[in-house]
Amino acid sequence: MANRREFISTATLTAAGIALAPLVACSQEKPAASAAAPASAAAKPFKGPLLTRAVPATGEKIPVIGMGTSGSFEVGTDAGGRAPLREVLDTFVNAGGSLIDTAPTYSTAEDVLGDLIADAKARQKLFIATKLSGVSGREEGLAQFNDSLRRLKTDKVELLQVHNLRDTAAQIALARELKQQGKTRYVGLTHYREDGQAQLADEMRQFKPDWVQINYSPVSRGAEKTIFPLAKELGIAVMINRAFEDGRLISQMRDKPLPPWAAEVGADSWAQLILKYVLSQPEVTVVIPATSKARHQLDNLKAGTGQLLDAKQRDALVAALA
Repeated sequence: MANRREFISTATLTAAGIALAPLVACSQEKPAASAAAPASAAAKPFKGPLLTRAVPATGEKIPVIGMGTSGSFEVGTDAGGRAPLREVLDTFVNAGGSLIDTAPTYSTAEDVLGDLIADAKARQKLFIATKLSGVSGREEGLAQFNDSLRRLKTDKVELLQVHNLRDTAAQIALARELKQQGKTRYVGLTHYREDGQAQLADEMRQFKPDWVQINYSPVSRGAEKTIFPLAKELGIAVMINRAFEDGRLISQMRDKPLPPWAAEVGADSWAQLILKYVLSQPEVTVVIPATSKARHQLDNLKAGTGQLLDAKQRDALVAALA
């Protein structure tokens, strides 16, 4: 997504016994320094399995914590930049994570992701979502998609999305053509701002995609009125970006103690509470925080286990962030 940066902080994390030792964004983010959680919030090791949600179109189960790559994976060929991303990917895969979202317009993210997946021999464990982004017409879209396959070192992706509703009619027609060819399993539409949700809703009705991707957080709840009810009605899976409001929510709560009820849902960081808030919306299939640090990846993943927030806890979190 254009101009989006999202950060996550975490408490000091205990290494997990399955090589999960050592978030940031939901697409289009840069790494940020982590903030320690209050001393009263003792960090707990990761204990899976991750919760899953079904894709309405097929019933396929998807782990609820995915991963973005914009910003965090835009490191080019720099070995120093790639090294921590190997740990990030290993942590994600070892914990049972599956869905990774990327785009050809995220500079070198597809190249880096493709190389790291190939090195880890992890392709068969992953659900790769990429996009038709910033192109017009079938031929431009097809050329871009074929280049994405090359960069990702794969012969197909699981989800092909029309990025930010650009040339939707032509690009979703191409995506469906590629779906028929077995080059993608699902097609989708994306946006990243609340002022785009009305258009997204219109195009959901018109094109009936398998997936939509949209922003949602405890302070940006427009999707509750528009996108979520329509997704439920039409049977569309929902991917969430910008859960941390480009890092603002994490910065705002960095030095504040967690609410006493956080322990009731197994959360030991504000980031986990925010992600659990997002996932407590039943229409949400997956949320895609991104990071360049394995310890933040582990913190993200922990939000996808255990209890989610009830209505009272959701209201309490909204109030705390107001």
